[in-house]
Amino acid sequence: MKRFRFDRYLFLMNVISIMVAFLTHFPELIALLDPDSEQTLFPDMHPVDVVNEVIFTYLSLVLLFGLNTWLFKFNRDSVSIRFPQVVCSLVITWMGSNLLGQGYVGLHHWLSIPAIDASLHHYLHPLRDGLISIIVTGSCYLMYLNRKSRRMLVENQMLRTANLVNQYESLKSQLNPHMLFNSLNTLNSLIRETPGKAQDYLQELSKVLRYSLQESDSHRVTLEEEMNFVRSYMYLLQMRFEENLVFEVEVAPEALSKTLPPVSVQLLVENAVKHNEISNRHPLHIRIRADKDALSVSNPIQPKLTASSGTHIGLSNLSKRYQLLFGREIEVKEEKNHFIVILPLI
Repeated sequence: MKRFRFDRYLFLMNVISIMVAFLTHFPELIALLDPDSEQTLFPDMHPVDVVNEVIFTYLSLVLLFGLNTWLFKFNRDSVSIRFPQVVCSLVITWMGSNLLGQGYVGLHHWLSIPAIDASLHHYLHPLRDGLISIIVTGSCYLMYLNRKSRRMLVENQMLRTANLVNQYESLKSQLNPHMLFNSLNTLNSLIRETPGKAQDYLQELSKVLRYSLQESDSHRVTLEEEMNFVRSYMYLLQMRFEENLVFEVEVAPEALSKTLPPVSVQLLVENAVKHNEISNRHPLHIRIRADKDALSVSNPIQPKLTASSGTHIGLSNLSKRYQLLFGREIEVKEEKNHFIVILPLI
């Protein structure tokens, strides 16, 4: 993809240079076809003079395009180019065009390189320098905007795709038959043994399902909203695993207004429960901590005796959503036999 963009930029640069080289010498080219005007407007002008002028203008344009590309990186849509850079480009291009023109005149006088010597031609030089500057800078900036626009379209499409995957994964994890089966089994036991707790369990289950459906279309939520949902989800898990599953939550008040993708923390909690043994012999401790900059979810590594069938899509999708939404990376690491995931808070 990068190679294709670079070649396209070079192609457009050469096409524009050729067109401008001929257009800026259009009066001389017309004069060659009209012998009468040749004598009055451009006396003693020969075809070789015009050909040399056109070639010189083309090479000058290529050099000016190259100078702007090197200085301002117009061929990179990842670089931010604003009005001051455009003005600087215009001034530098005008100065460069003027210096190249004077250099060509010097070569004509000192080395007798064929060139047009007519007064009208020299009077047109300042106008041509201005037009060349506007054309070179304007073309570079328009090509930059075009590439940036195409990149934004691609990123928006990627974001829409990632969001669809997120919705699918979120709904699959919350509404899959296995999750509902476990929840209904737990609810059934509570109804028989402790009806009061069954009512509480049902309320928390409805909160979890409602949040999953409502937030599946959102790109970001506040940490406060996410933690309210996670506490309901933790309640369901604790009713299922009882004292074998322990949560430790520490969230700084200033972090609650920060944002993150929806269902992010719940996904990390679910991963911890899914991939680790939870039993009387090995209770699982999950710790959630958040300050003003980041949130971390950690748990001891207690592999299940039976390997999990997880596809690791959840963490990969969460990482892609962070990259597309915020241009940030999540951090996944293992320290002292603990699995830790750190999410930036925006």
